Amino acid sequence: MTDFTVAMDHALAEARLALDHGDVPIGAVLLDSAGTLVAANHNRREELGDATAHAEMLVLSAASQARGDWRLDGHTLVVTLEPCAMCAMAAVWARIDRIVYAAPDPKAGAAWSLFNIPQDERLNHRCDLVAGVREEEAQKLLEEFFSARR
Repeated sequence: MTDFTVAMDHALAEARLALDHGDVPIGAVLLDSAGTLVAANHNRREELGDATAHAEMLVLSAASQARGDWRLDGHTLVVTLEPCAMCAMAAVWARIDRIVYAAPDPKAGAAWSLFNIPQDERLNHRCDLVAGVREEEAQKLLEEFFSARR
């Protein structure tokens, strides 16, 4: 199995940037088939006033635009929190090979917790899943964010 620790370092750094504009600290990066980082972003829902401005959606869009193709075969999505249904389905539509995430999301996770969209056999594409990379660090960042808001 590939070590995704360095990629998750980049995703965690992106997550911390979301704090600057009051967004939930979730970061994502996209790696090409060679493991090169091709896109990085963080949640921007509050900043952009856009419910779809999740970190995963932003990196998928940026990579597709840069590549000139919506198909992202061979790519790996690395994210600090288990993707929601929207982001998990977007990864499937984009033909992502693999989703790597840090912390599970028992309330909205769609890559094992509530649903397993990326591996649903009824769909025409499936993504491999790797969970728990830097889980404690990502979980702590989220817990600190939400405890400060209560």
